[in-house]
Parts: sequence; structure tokens; C-alpha cells
Amino acid sequence: MENKQVYRLQGLSCANCAATFEKNVKAIATVKDAKVNFGAATLTVIGEASIEELEKAGAFDRIAVIPETERKDQKAEPFWKKKTNVIALISAFFLLAGYVSAYAMGERHIATILLFAASIIIGGYSLLKTGLANLVRLQFDMNTLMTIAVIGAACIGEWKEGAVVVFLFAISEALERYSMDTARRSLQRLMDIAPKKATVLRDGKEYEVDVEDVVVGDTILVKPGQKIAMDGVVLRGESLVNEAAITGESMPVAKNVGDEVYAGTMNEDGALEVRVTKRVEDTTIAKIIHLVEEAQAERAPTQQFVDRFARYYTPTIMLIALFVATVPPLWLGGEWLTWVYRGLTVLVVGCPCALVISTPVAIVTAIGQAARQGVLIKGGVYLEEIGKISAIAFDKTGTLTTGIPEVADIYSFSDLDEKELLKIAAAIEKQSEHPLASAILRKAEALQISSDDLQVSEFRAMAGKGAAARVNGVMYYIGKPSLFSEAIHEDIRAQIAREQTQGKTVMLLGNETKVLGMIAVSDQLRENAASVLETLRNLGISQTIMLTGDHETTARAIASSLPLTDIRAELLPEEKWTAIQTLQRQSGRIAMVGDGVNDAPALAAADVGIAMGDIGTDVALETADVVLIGDDLEKLPYVIRLGRKAMRIIQENIAVALLLKVLALVLIVPGWLTLWMAIFADMGATLLVLLNSLRLIRLDGISKKR
Repeated sequence: MENKQVYRLQGLSCANCAATFEKNVKAIATVKDAKVNFGAATLTVIGEASIEELEKAGAFDRIAVIPETERKDQKAEPFWKKKTNVIALISAFFLLAGYVSAYAMGERHIATILLFAASIIIGGYSLLKTGLANLVRLQFDMNTLMTIAVIGAACIGEWKEGAVVVFLFAISEALERYSMDTARRSLQRLMDIAPKKATVLRDGKEYEVDVEDVVVGDTILVKPGQKIAMDGVVLRGESLVNEAAITGESMPVAKNVGDEVYAGTMNEDGALEVRVTKRVEDTTIAKIIHLVEEAQAERAPTQQFVDRFARYYTPTIMLIALFVATVPPLWLGGEWLTWVYRGLTVLVVGCPCALVISTPVAIVTAIGQAARQGVLIKGGVYLEEIGKISAIAFDKTGTLTTGIPEVADIYSFSDLDEKELLKIAAAIEKQSEHPLASAILRKAEALQISSDDLQVSEFRAMAGKGAAARVNGVMYYIGKPSLFSEAIHEDIRAQIAREQTQGKTVMLLGNETKVLGMIAVSDQLRENAASVLETLRNLGISQTIMLTGDHETTARAIASSLPLTDIRAELLPEEKWTAIQTLQRQSGRIAMVGDGVNDAPALAAADVGIAMGDIGTDVALETADVVLIGDDLEKLPYVIRLGRKAMRIIQENIAVALLLKVLALVLIVPGWLTLWMAIFADMGATLLVLLNSLRLIRLDGISKKR
């Protein structure tokens, strides 16, 4: 979008402050639109505005604005050194001195009143300033409620109560900021994964430069024990690379010449020279961070409901407070001071802090934690949906299977043994780019069979059939059985049929007169596919269905060792889409797991589309609702458990916030709840909601049976 700028925010303290800041930025004449992401602490501006103008708009909350591209270290200020917390401590000192004075000289003594007033002014200056400004503009939020309550307490002579309210509110705000910072740290840890500098090789010399100055095509040197700074391809060297930072997989991956490597991963033992293939803003980790930030900004249905509810909640609380303060004295003959005090208590207990943050803090924590475990969830709406699904459909190739063909069996029908057959086949297939050719070459390499001593000439590929070449003067053919239709005996046909029944692809090797042998290739089942499906069943997923475009025989052969409830084969992409819609009508909410490319219609039709997103696969990152970044099927049960736990925690948060409010309101009428007890109850509700949400951090990515 034109003139779009993104900034990171420091000091953003609460959801209400985020909304006020967003409104202030939108009011800048040169800004067309603005959006504050409270969860990720970012600001997106459409239009033009200087840093000074933006920081002026956020001065009420002491918000610091930092350009997204600026890579300077943002050191976290210790909790006890933050200005707001220091002010709260000074306020506490005057509050304590006021209590001592009240004990020695009485609550109505001028010294006592001045000490409590000093506590209110020092600790509540920012609160009162914002609250009064909101009151003038008829904007009613928690700052407005607290300001009216504190000023009202002072007006009726309850200076001690007002001072306690200000102090406890400051503590509540500090705890909220601390907990939100803890939740955001999961994203900050992602941002800290990739190094800020890279060692570039130019003209045979090493230069240490900022990653922003590295261009596509540069060669970077990565020494043992260093993190890889940029996405690229290995030019020289071999090493083990730990990709846990991106995929969540703890086992290092072997990297050789030609292999892709990713920014933020750790080079463990060998030096690597890497040709850079992406700029810093386009690396896999950069895209993941961007998508996580977008996900944290997208409101879940529950959060949308809470936001709408909160808009009506605050005015309702003010009306209730007015009713409590005025109706009993006017109609029942009650004492004005007593009922005004109780009305002020209603304002304090009605502060919507706990309710407002009940959902976003859980969603921010869950999405950030999932990203650290190698799972990208693109928004709270999908996090909620994951917790509700009862059925999962799977593509076969690349999902339940590895998607990489491997040689399963070799049979000889001549005096050549299996190794000799494989050697001739490898000599021919060296010239081919067919996926089945690579399976033969991998098998030969695994068995340490080299065909370099064979002379190969006259190679030709026969489209749709196979290939041929002259090896040591003899013409050989390798390919489909149809290539040898006239030379296949009945016993060979029977063997071919048996292999095909097991879902294998058959290639025959022969010369100009007869078939010499057979190589059967199959797409291997993922080692953990069966255990993952079993775990899903234990988690209560009632239906697991395979949807594949493969032949019925192949599909059933693969599925025979899997605990699937249904198999649907020979489906075109649009037929998979139709199948998902049918399953939704039958089973309710359903997820689709595919490769993010040819399964796009089915992924879009499902309630949640989950892509097996091999790291670096842009299509997978962009199309699916959830991406298993490292192609690890083991993460699927983790996603289900995370979604369910997040939903449960959100529901608990809302229930706690509302029930404590209702209970406190009931206790106010008979006078059992004082102002300071009301703010303590509000602070307790906020703290309970935050601590409950942070339980999501303890959920790891290891599959569990329950």
C-alpha cells in the first residue's frame, strides 16, 4: 500500500491506551489511516508522519516509536527501574506516611490529608490527567472511571481511600504491563533469532557488514558455532545445521553443497560458504515474524464479542453507579455521603481491565509460543477454530507420506544379481531428471554402488514411458511395463500385479530381447504417521479421512497400516473441495492438512487449512491458516491441544472477570465492600486473568496421548 510505514512501540501499557494512541495518530492531518497492534506492540501508518508527531500522539502513555527497519538493540528496562513503577513507590511512601499520621493525629488532621493528597497527586497524575481529558470529551474508559472515583472520594473526605485506590491501580497497571511484555517476548525471541551482522566474502577478503547491506548473490561465510545470517544455498563446505529455531526440530540437519539454509539457524561443526538468495526482509524468519504479528492483530470471534461488550459495559457501569449514589438518598431516605461512597465503589469495581485483556493476552501468548515450536497460526480466529474441530482430512502425498519416492524392492529375472541391475539402472538414470530416476540414484548411493566405471552413450528419454542408453556397448531400456509389453512372461506379470496391489510403482529393466529385472518404487509412509493419527483419536478427533488423487489400489495400500476412518481416492482438486463440504455437513467443523499448493481449494473450504510447509515454501506460508513449518506431522496434536487449551483459558478468563465483578457489585449494596477493597478485587481479577493466560507458555510441542 502507498506510503505505508510500520513502527515498533515501546511503553505501550494497556489495550485502552492502544486504542487512544491509534485515535490520536489518525487525527494527524497527513495520516490517512493507522492501526495499532496491541499484542505485537506495532503501529502501521498509511500516509506521512514524523517520529516526533507519532511520539507526541503517544505522550500520554510515554510511548516510544521505533521504525521497523531500525535494528538497534532495544534493551528491556528492569521492572523496578521503570519510571511508572518508581512513581508508584514514591506514592506508596506518602501513603504509608499518611497512615502513620492518621494513627498519630487522626484522619481529619491537615498533615494527614496533605500526605494522602500527595500520594494521590504523585501516583495518579497521569491517570487524573488522562481521565479528566476523557471526561471533557465524554470518552468513558477505565481512566475516566478511576478519575471520577478518586476525585469523588476526595470530595466526600475519603482521602485515605482515594490514595489507596491510586496506589493499587498503579500496581494493577504495572502487573498488566509486565505480563503483556512477557507474552510479547515470544515474538521478540523470534526477532532476536537472526544475527544483525554477516561476514561477506568480497575479492577474497572477509567483511563484517549489517545484514541490511547484504544483497542477493553475495557470498557469506558461516563459521562453526555461528548463526546463519541470511537465507541461501551452500556453495562450499558441509556441516550439521540446527534448525530448531525455525522448525522446532531439535535434531541437526546435514547440509552439503547445493542445500538450502535459513537465517537464524545454527551452524554446528563445519565452515560453510553460502550464496545469498533473499534479502533480509524476505527471509523465511522475517516472513514468519511478519505473519505472527499479523496473526496477533487479527481478533478472534470471542475477542470481537468482548470488544463490543466492553463498549456498552463502561457506560452501563456509570449508570449503575449513578443509580446507587442517588436513588437510595432520594427515594429511601439514605445518607448522601454513604450512598455516594458506594456509587464511587461501583465505579472502581466496574473497571474493565480484566475483561478487556481476557482474550488478547491468551491469544498473543498462544500464537507466539506456537511459532517458537515450529507452528504458524495466522490469527485468533483460527486458534479458536482449531479448538473446535472434530474431524481432520489428510492429503496423501507429502502429508501422510514423505512425498519422496524410494526404491522398495529389486527383483532379477536373469543371471544379473540385484546390485548389478541397480548399477546399470543408475548409469542410465544419471542422465534423467525424472523423480523416479532420483530414487534409483539415492538407492545406489545408499548401497555404495558406483556406476562411474561404466561407459554410457546414446541416452534418450522416452516421454511417458522411460529411458534408454547404451551401457558398455549394450542397449538397455528402463521404464513402464508397457515399454516391454511383448517380452513380459506370465510370471513377471503376476509379480508386477503383486507389487502394484501394494501401491508401488514398477519399472522394468531389459535389453533389446528380454526383461532382465524389476525395480519397485514407492512413496514412503512418514515414520510417525500412524502414531500421530492414534494420538489424534485419543484427543477425541472422531474422523480422520484420506483425500487423494492417487489410484484406489495405491491409496488403500498406503492406508492399510494407518488408523484412518475413511479413504477417498482418485479425486481431482475440485472433488477434494466438494468432499470437504460434504464432510462439514456430516461431521461439523473439519480441518484439512495438505501441502499448501495443489490442495489449495480443499484448504480454503475447510474450517482450518493446515499446510505441511517445508521451510522456505512461500506458497504454504501464504495460503494456509496454519503452517507446520518444518513438515513435522508430530506438531498436529500439539496444535489441537494448544487450540483447546487456549479456548478453555479464554472462557475461564471471561468467567473470572465477570463473576468477580458481579460478586463485588452485590457486596457493595450492603456496604461490605470499601473503595480500596474494590480496587483490590479488580487488581486480583486482572492478575488472575494474566497468570491464567501465561499457562499457555508451559505447553510444549511434544505429542501426548491425552
